[in-house]
Amino acid sequence: MSLLPVTVLTGFLGAGKSTLLNKLLRHPDMGETAVIINEFGEVGLDHLLVRRVDEDVVLLNSGCLCCTVRSDMVDALRELFLKRVRNEVPEFQRVVIETTGLADPAPIIHTLMTDPLVGAHFRMDGVVTLVDAVNGDNQLDRQREAVKQAAVADRIVLTKTDIATTEAVEALRNRLHALNPAAPLLEAVSGEIDPSALIDCGLFTTEDKAPDVARWLNEEAYAEKAEEGHGQHDHDHGHHHHGHHHHDVNRHDSHISSFCVTVDDPIEWELFVSAMELLISSKGEDLLRVKGILNVVGQEYPIAVHGVQHVFHPPVPLPEWPSTERASKIVFITRDLDKETVDSLLGAILSGRMSMASGVEPA
Repeated sequence: MSLLPVTVLTGFLGAGKSTLLNKLLRHPDMGETAVIINEFGEVGLDHLLVRRVDEDVVLLNSGCLCCTVRSDMVDALRELFLKRVRNEVPEFQRVVIETTGLADPAPIIHTLMTDPLVGAHFRMDGVVTLVDAVNGDNQLDRQREAVKQAAVADRIVLTKTDIATTEAVEALRNRLHALNPAAPLLEAVSGEIDPSALIDCGLFTTEDKAPDVARWLNEEAYAEKAEEGHGQHDHDHGHHHHGHHHHDVNRHDSHISSFCVTVDDPIEWELFVSAMELLISSKGEDLLRVKGILNVVGQEYPIAVHGVQHVFHPPVPLPEWPSTERASKIVFITRDLDKETVDSLLGAILSGRMSMASGVEPA
């Protein structure tokens, strides 16, 4: 049985998640989806209700299944799966988890990566972050969590673009693109968006086709960003990465870096693990997200790796190379940890110039 994909829906306070969810739940394409939400009330499900399975689960006329989280995510996912096995609910094919306003999506992703019972049935698909076009800029200035939510997203959905000024929307788009070059920026007008734009943004699509590595990594976006950045702040070391921006250089974004590291020679798996362990032990909280495809010595096909802060998903062997290129590519989204530091650390460990015993001072 293939694992059920889970999409994490997060977003800034007031970005209109309930409105978006409401519209999604009516969408015929969401028929085989189970949605885990904090409170039924917030989403105003009453007019959509068809049948109450029990006090925590309702089945909607679109075929969508809604379950409210009373305890924690692990229990909710396990319970929902058991109901599916016992035929108490329809056989849903995917899950959307809605988190509260400023929640950090990391703990949910950690659960999906590490809990053995959850991992036996579910897999992480992607993080979708909603950003309010009217207040988003201000929230990014004031809320460190908001910056992080946008930085780790696989898809960013702008809401309220119809009531924000064109200049505000453009400035916000530029800012979000600098923060997270790889995430497509989508717009939801009055909460309307096609569900297909939000799902299947992970490595595997539901049809069990070949993994879509190119879209998952989207490393071209980082290359373009590096090109744009040339000459902008060569004179300007330290944390003022986006010195050309009209905002205060001390704002939260300037602490976030996103880049892709390419390693041409095949990598010794043990050395890669050592390098990651060193980074995690010194900078775990600041490795917001790491995803990559590795050419590992002794392996014919590539290995996909995915980590969020100090937790890594078990490596996944892929059935084929996405192209003729055989280089390893690792995308990092970090806080207060720049590409040069990561490059030199990886280079030193992978080439054997630095043993783990010698220890490294975190930069």
